[in-house]
Amino acid sequence: MNTPELAGLQLFGHGLIDLAIGVSMYVVGTAMLLALWRLLRGPTVPDRILALDTLNVTAIAELMLLGMHLKSAIYFEAALVIAMLGFVSTVVLSKYVIRRDIVE
Repeated sequence: MNTPELAGLQLFGHGLIDLAIGVSMYVVGTAMLLALWRLLRGPTVPDRILALDTLNVTAIAELMLLGMHLKSAIYFEAALVIAMLGFVSTVVLSKYVIRRDIVE
């Protein structure tokens, strides 16, 4: 029984994986715009922190998708750096909101 690989499937003259990555990039881009809107319009500080964290996660997803689209490993490394910085910034901002002091 032969099963075709997903990379070999064609849809509208493009590979199915390439098409799925392209559509996913648009969806993640829309999510980034919505998170940016919440960051700017958030009524409270915790809403803005959550929007910043969401923007961080969607930026990582966008970089990963761009790396898959361009078939380049450098974007995966950049996503890893952004993930580490995003985690630290979320922890620091949350700690500041709770205690109004960053350094213990």
